[in-house]
Amino acid sequence: MTSNGLVQLAIYLGVLLACVKPLGFYMARVYSGSATFLDRFIGPLERLLYRLCGIDKSAEMTWRQYSVAAMSFSLVSFLAVYAFQRTQGWLPLNPESLPAVSPDSSFNTAVSFTTNTNWQGYGGETTMSYLTQMLALTVQNFVSAAAGMAVLVALIRGFTRHTTETIGNFWVDLVRGTLYILLPLSLFLAVALVSQGVVQTFNSYHEVAFLEPTVDAEGHAVTTQSIAVGPAASQIAIKQLGTNGGGFFNVNSAHPLENPTPLSNFLQLLAILLIPAALCYTFGEMIGDRRQGWAVLAAMLVIFVPLLAATTITEQSGNPILARLGADQSASDSQPGGNMEGKESRFGIVNSSLWAVATTAASNGSVNSMHDSFTPLGGLVPMWLMQLGEVIFGGVGSGLYGLLMFAIVAVFLSGLMVGRTPEYLGKKIGAFEMKMAALAILFPCAMVLVGTAVSVVSASGRATIFNPGPHGFSEVLYAFSSAGNNNGSAFAGLGANTPFYNGLLGLAMLVGRFWVMLPVLAIAGSLAAKKTVPAGPGTLPTHTPLFVVLLVAVVIVVGALSFFPALALGPIVEHLLTANQE
Repeated sequence: MTSNGLVQLAIYLGVLLACVKPLGFYMARVYSGSATFLDRFIGPLERLLYRLCGIDKSAEMTWRQYSVAAMSFSLVSFLAVYAFQRTQGWLPLNPESLPAVSPDSSFNTAVSFTTNTNWQGYGGETTMSYLTQMLALTVQNFVSAAAGMAVLVALIRGFTRHTTETIGNFWVDLVRGTLYILLPLSLFLAVALVSQGVVQTFNSYHEVAFLEPTVDAEGHAVTTQSIAVGPAASQIAIKQLGTNGGGFFNVNSAHPLENPTPLSNFLQLLAILLIPAALCYTFGEMIGDRRQGWAVLAAMLVIFVPLLAATTITEQSGNPILARLGADQSASDSQPGGNMEGKESRFGIVNSSLWAVATTAASNGSVNSMHDSFTPLGGLVPMWLMQLGEVIFGGVGSGLYGLLMFAIVAVFLSGLMVGRTPEYLGKKIGAFEMKMAALAILFPCAMVLVGTAVSVVSASGRATIFNPGPHGFSEVLYAFSSAGNNNGSAFAGLGANTPFYNGLLGLAMLVGRFWVMLPVLAIAGSLAAKKTVPAGPGTLPTHTPLFVVLLVAVVIVVGALSFFPALALGPIVEHLLTANQE
């Protein structure tokens, strides 16, 4: 890796970590109901929403009531997004007169945005009207992210409360997360992006004349090109901050009107991991022990940083086939070199690799380069990060509560080693918590592997695998890893906008979201009903480097044991074939 690349990565990580404490502290105050500097501006709107919706702010919910509220809200969200797509041809703010979206694509997209996955099997500028982009997709970017954060807060309350049946109020957590956290940050980021040239307009697409006429694929003369525009900046801001990732344009953040400059690229990269990282501090603040928050953040970084280095080095090493042909791909500070296929020259290899690792570590899924064009090992890292369960930062809220499921497994294993009942944050971990944690960890794994297997053995699945051999298998595995772990990125060489893949990937998204969320809420209710147990001589400290290592080991072992055979059939064998191809 070049010194220039090291400096860029160090600056990014330094700025990210500098933001963790102030934002994490602020979010802890928001969710604890404490006063914040935004109360005088947002407080009246919050109270108005409660009155209009008939919400009693002081009413508490059991974990079952909390789950019903979250599921009901998600169902209404799904129906609304589906309806907007199916009727957009008759609705306003559709200057290009785009027709209704097909039923299977509408289903897939509605599930995708409701589950905070934002998988896209369509081209945004050729499929969705401005109204659908704003009122269906952008709204879901806010509320699906806020729902994940609400579930995390409910789990935290399960650790902090004792001998009670309630874990908070879903509607209050949803509203406060949206109004006090996501909305202000998005407004700030959207203005910053507009200053860099990100488009934000209701004007029709622009027809621009070519300097020289050309011909299309059928030999017809073409003298103009349609330049897609629209209200993009507002959606881009929340897609990154909410770890949504759905692009306004088809090529996502590689598009020059969605991500035009190195500064806009840096701001969007920062936004991807900002809230997931800061929520670690929020966790420590709300449970009354900040060391616990720093410990889980350290565990994330222990996995994230080496994988970031591995991807960057692999991509800077270039394509071995081109090297054997005599092409100079060497990297230096003056000459970037390496594998530039599928990458934007204005970002280069370092920022493309950083984005690929950040977007798959978080449950974001946006891209500024084509992951399908990465080297086999360079593409393996983003894929494996998703397969770890999207717990290395992960989605806003969902990443941290996923990692806490692994923490419960880690303390249970440590308890078995010393012959004591495992404890975590003052609560004894029993059979029920272990069963629920196992369900939350294993259901997405099963959905990824089963979905991939069904696709490669069925005629409908194989029909749109356009690349033969291990790379085609990798594309399918990547798609289900992305959907089953609510990421949304893709290798892009797979024809996924078909009834078969729209339906099966939609099912994977539902399992990856709700078969994790419901066990987490069940654990929150179980822990809240238990007494707090004071630490004793046999209690494993969960804020020490030893526990960080144990937690990292559990995450990696589960990922390795679950997916290594599948990875061996895809990117690993592709790397071996590439390295030895004459």
